[in-house]
Parts: sequence; structure tokens; C-alpha cells
Amino acid sequence: MEKLYLLVPMAPLLGAIIAGLFGQRIGLVWSHRTTIALVALSLFASIVIFIDVLQGNTYNGSVYTWMTSGETVFEVGFLIDTLTATMMVVVTGVSLMVHVYTIGYMHGDPGYQRFFSYISLFTFSMLMLVMSNNFLQLFFGWEAVGLVSYLLIGFWYTRPTATYANLKAFLVNRVGDFGFLLGIGLVLMHFGTLDYALVFSHAGHMSSQSIEIIPGESWMLLTVICLLLFVGAMGKSAQFPLHVWLPDSMEGPTPISALIHAATMVTAGIFMVARMSPLFEFSETALSTVLVIGGITTLFMALVAVVQNDIKRVVAFSTLSQLGYMTVALGASAYSVAIFHLMTHAFFKALLFLGAGSVIIAMHHEQDMRKMGGLKQYMPITFATMFIAALASAGVPGFSGFFSKDAIIEAVHFSEIPGADFAYFCVLSTVFVTALYTFRLMFMTFYGQPRMDSHTREHLHESPRVVTLPLIALAVPTVVAGWFIGPMLFGDYFADVIHVQAQHDVVARMGEAYTGIFGMIGHAFVTLPFWLAVAGIFTAWFLYQYKTGWPAKIRKIAGPVYTLLDRKYYIDELYSWLFARGSRALSSLLWKYGDIKLIDGFFVNGSARAVAWFATIARRFQSGYIYHYAFSMIVGVFILMSLWLFHF
Repeated sequence: MEKLYLLVPMAPLLGAIIAGLFGQRIGLVWSHRTTIALVALSLFASIVIFIDVLQGNTYNGSVYTWMTSGETVFEVGFLIDTLTATMMVVVTGVSLMVHVYTIGYMHGDPGYQRFFSYISLFTFSMLMLVMSNNFLQLFFGWEAVGLVSYLLIGFWYTRPTATYANLKAFLVNRVGDFGFLLGIGLVLMHFGTLDYALVFSHAGHMSSQSIEIIPGESWMLLTVICLLLFVGAMGKSAQFPLHVWLPDSMEGPTPISALIHAATMVTAGIFMVARMSPLFEFSETALSTVLVIGGITTLFMALVAVVQNDIKRVVAFSTLSQLGYMTVALGASAYSVAIFHLMTHAFFKALLFLGAGSVIIAMHHEQDMRKMGGLKQYMPITFATMFIAALASAGVPGFSGFFSKDAIIEAVHFSEIPGADFAYFCVLSTVFVTALYTFRLMFMTFYGQPRMDSHTREHLHESPRVVTLPLIALAVPTVVAGWFIGPMLFGDYFADVIHVQAQHDVVARMGEAYTGIFGMIGHAFVTLPFWLAVAGIFTAWFLYQYKTGWPAKIRKIAGPVYTLLDRKYYIDELYSWLFARGSRALSSLLWKYGDIKLIDGFFVNGSARAVAWFATIARRFQSGYIYHYAFSMIVGVFILMSLWLFHF
């Protein structure tokens, strides 16, 4: 079985190497055939491992030792349990659909083979991250997905906007990764190991330890470690205020938007915090911080999605909001609920992104929804699959998103961690906003009169099967994935994997009232979240299908609010002024006074002037007259005698 574990990440890596180094030799067709076949092999192996894990067979072992320093061993190893197996199936499953979809979307692109190499490498990086059994390998996978995302976001490197977007993503993630690295450093410093099992086993003992970051100010060690690790999660999973890179990542091709936003990079932070539950459970301060940050991200990013007109940006801000939901669940100690929503979200968000890509193909790469409309009759498969994803995203009972989103709302409602009331308001309010922006997208894109130019309208047609088949395949788990709520949340699915202290165990309290999926669906019709979702869908229909002139009037009345949302709360402008202009101003100041005046002016030119001045004075004593030399000798003897007498 150990060889099968190794096959899962190595198969996509082999595909990346073949397509990347030999793509020009083997051609376009064999590049995508090879990478798809190897990712499919990885998915098949992941499913076999998943079934084996369900039978109680877990694994925690080293693959090889990379380095030994003193008594510290740095290893590459795998931890295979239900959490890992779930992530492996989700990552490889969504990745396979994206690989197949890419054949149609990237057809004719000069970087065709390079793109397949990148997305296979991305899959390998994410698998190494989720399969790790130690912080070293976790950090390797963490940085690898960041690096490959940089390459993919800026894939069309001739576009200035793409190069700006990938640089922005890279820099923002470096901020989060710096905190993440500090957290890992503290773990190594105080625990003496990077192995998960050893660190978790000593967590209880270390919970009483404290450190002084500022002299005289004592902090609980695990609180500092958890907060630093969460800073890394804020960068990777795009939580406020490190969220600014994610909307701009839409400059990359649509397949990678689906891969980054659905099942890989942005979920790394969620997975990491869930894996670190034995540490986070000892710090209520860290949990409260996670809860509040998640609540802010959930509501405020959803509001921005309402005013977006680019179809991909609507889905991007939706991702930010849904990641906020997962983060809120983590803060409420409902780690299993967060992973459950991660799974359901991976399917319906990948479907929304790939569906948006299908629309963009049909619209000749037009992304403005104001220039769409009436596509339902031209693209029935794309419409039907995206409609299913929209229902799941809005939390309509029976669809996957309903089960996981309602579970998060209930978990926060039961939570007594400081900040839970604020987070509950955020997640509850966001139900209405999510339904509004999701069905705003559907009505503006697929309903009403066509608003595109006559040339585009004449050539409208459904996307080819290589595009629509992945949509149909993703629509199935978008409907049924939520039906596994019973065993995943209220069974022993995550037993001995996720650790929750009794006073934080909101999932156990939820389980007391759980009556099965049909009971949950039936009960939903008398709950506030359901009617908020209905109100959101009705509002979207009323404004964008019935009274289509009202949005412009509302925009005019709520001018400052609309501008605030349209400019994304001016956070990009703030960062540009504070960090970009600030760093340039500081650099200019250091150059003017540090380089020119201090280094060049004082040390370089100053030393030259000092030598020249001394030489000018010394030259006067080199006159050739004997009495000048005698006078110099007398002065020298006088100075030496003075120093000798002063010394004694």
C-alpha cells in the first residue's frame, strides 16, 4: 500500500515533467493524453486508498530522511487518514475535470503543452501538502502551490494585467508565508521536532508554556504559534486583509481559476487549520481571531460580489465569501464542518467557474455580463449545470451547499467562543447576499433579451463535448455530495483525526438534533436561512428580470455605497499608497540620504577628502630643508614624551 501512496503525487509530477520538457517532441495531443492519464491514475489510486482508509487502515510513516541536524530529523513522509483521503479524492477529482476541460478551453493557445505541465505540477504540489506528516513537507507543498500559482496566474505573460496579478499574488502570499514560517520555527524551537504526531502529543504539556515577544509581556506559547500559522492561512486562503490577490488572479486562464479557487490552493489554509486542531483547541484567543476574521471575509466579500459585472469576478468574490464560511467554522471548533463545506464547495465552485468559462468561449472571450443575456436557448447544457451549481451555492435544500452551509450556521449559533455572535450575524446575513449575487449572475447571463453584438449572436452555440462533459460530471457531486453529512459530521469519520475539547464541541450538540438528511431538508423550510435564500433569489429575479431599470436607479441613489463596494472598500488603493508608494518613498529617502550623502558623500568621498587634506598638510613637511625635518623630529619627540608621561 505504501507504493500506492507514493504513486498518487508522483503520477502528476511525471506528467508535468513529460509535458514540460518533451511537449514539443510528443505534440499537443500526446501532451494532454499523458497528463490526463496520469492524473486519472492518481484519482484511481486515491479512491482505492480512500476505500482502504474507510476500512480502518491508516498510515503514518517516513518515505526518506532528507537531513539530520543534531537530534532533529527532517523527513519526507505521509500521513494517510480520513482527512487526507478526503482531500486526495477531492483534489485529484476536480483536477481531472479541469485537465479534460482544458483541451477545449486552451485549444489553439501557443502555450498549450506548458499549461498542461503547470496544472499537473500544481496537482502534485497540493497532494504533497495534504499528504504530509510533518511541518517540513507541509511547508514544501505550501510554497510549491504558491510558486506554480504565480506561473499560472501570469500564464499570458504578454498581458500587463496578468504580470501585475501574479506579482501581487506572489507578494501578498509572501506576507502570509513569513508568519507561517515563524510559526513552524517556534514549533521546532519549543517542541524539538516537526513531526505532527510528536507535536500533537506534547500539545497539552506545552499549553502552560509562555514566551515574551516584548520584554515584560507574556504570551501563551500555543496562542502565538496558532496565530502565526493562521497568518499563513490568511494568505493562502485569502482571508481579510490578505484577500486582495484572489480577485486579480482571474487574469489567468479559466481552468486554473477553477483549480485554484475550488479544490487546491485556497483550501490549503482551511486544511492546515483543521489538521492543527490539537494545537488550536488550547487557545481560545486564536479561535476567536479565526472566527472574527472569517465573519468579516464572509459578509464583506459577498457584498462586493453583488456589484461586479465581470462573470469570473463574481465567482471569485463568491469564493472569498465561501472561504470565510469555512474559516468561521474553524473558529467555532467545527473543523469537520469546515472540511465538509470545503468538499461540497469544491464541486459547485469548480462547476461555476468551468461554466463561466464555457460562456466566455461562446461569447468570444467577452466576460462582461452586461453584454450577455438570453444564452439559455443557445447553451442548454451549460445553463442546466450552472443552474444546479447556483442552487447549491445559494443553499437551496437538497443540494450539497445547503447541508454544509446550514451546518456552519448552526455550529456558530451553538458556539460560545468570543466573537461568535458577530460571526453568526455575518454568516446569516450572507445567505441572502449569496443568493442575490448568484442568481443575479444567472439572470443577467442566461435570461432576458440578448445584449451582445450581432456577430457574436450569430455564432452562439453550445460548447464542445470536451467542455460540457466535465460540467455534467461535476454536476453529480454538486447534488449528492451533501448527502454524506451524517457519517462525516455525526459519525466517527474524523475520529482520532480532528480533536475538539468538550467545551468547544458544537458538532456534538448539533448531532443531538440531527434526524437524517430528509429530516434536515424538511426542517429547513421553517428556518430563517431558507427564507433568506428565497428572498435573495426573488430579489435577483425582481431586479434583473422583472424591473430591469431599477438597479440603475438604486445605484444612483446609493452612490457612495455602490462606489465603496465597486472599489472593494479601497483596500487595494490603501495598500498601493501605504506599501507600494510608501516603499518607493522610503527607497528614495534611503538613496538620497543613505547612499548619496552617507555612503558616497561621507565614507567614500569623505575618506578621499580626508586623505587629500592629510596629504596636503604632510606635503608641507617634505620640503627638502634640513631645519624642517629637524623641527618635525622635535615635535614628534615632544608628542611621544607627552604621551609617555601622561601614561605614567
